[in-house]
Formats: sequence, C-alpha cells, structure tokens
Amino acid sequence: MPELFTTKIAIVIREDLAVWQKLNVTAFLATGMAASAPEMLGEPYEDATGRKYSRLLGQPMLVFSATREQLQAAHRAAVERGLTAAVYVAAMFATGNDVDNRAAFRAENPEDFDFVGLALRGERKQVDKAIKGLALHK
Repeated sequence: MPELFTTKIAIVIREDLAVWQKLNVTAFLATGMAASAPEMLGEPYEDATGRKYSRLLGQPMLVFSATREQLQAAHRAAVERGLTAAVYVAAMFATGNDVDNRAAFRAENPEDFDFVGLALRGERKQVDKAIKGLALHK
C-alpha cells in the first residue's frame, strides 16, 4: 500500500511569465524542495537491462498559478505558519550563477518581493491555508 503523505509541496508560479521561464523557475524550486528534505527522495530507478537512473522525489508536487500579489500573500502566510520555502524573484533571471542569485534575492525589499515563483512544504493543512484560492497551473 502506498504511503500517504502528511506533508504537502506546492509550487506557485507567476502567471505572466513566458513558458520557458515558468519551466525554469519550477525546476529550480523543485530542487529547493528536494534539498530541504533529502529524506523525501526515493530509491534510484533501474530499467529492465539494469541501467541505473537518478532518484526522484517520492512525494507529488502540485504546481499552481498566481499573480505577483498572490505570491506575496502566499509567502506571508508561509512565514506565519513556519513552512519551508524556496524562492525565486524576477531579478534572478538576469544572473548567471548561484552567488549572484543569492545577492539579487538579498537586495529585494522583504515587504515587496518581486516573486516569480515560490515553493512551500509543510503540514498539508498549513500549506493549503497558505495557497488558499490559487488554481492549479494549466
């Protein structure tokens, strides 16, 4: 019987991004969730010939769409609830490495983050409250 998860992962992507940006931000945020809880990673995959493949996150991640304001509201709710968060702001599109990404994020006004993406993980009900009203990405 498959394990039922007590936690939930939600990735929230700003709706006005180009498709390549949405995919890029989603990928970066997913790695943030995996890094925050490596115990969520499953076992390596193996095909019928014995060829090995990388481990995947063993828990589903739901992707939602939001406006900038909705992302900010979800972030505030996540902070209030103590949820694990991974962040991506618009200024990070102009950088080319992790050091500059962190500097770009640090330079943001914490009261007015220009979020383009946010990933949250925590107890299911708390994540649901943080993303209340958001629709699944289409």
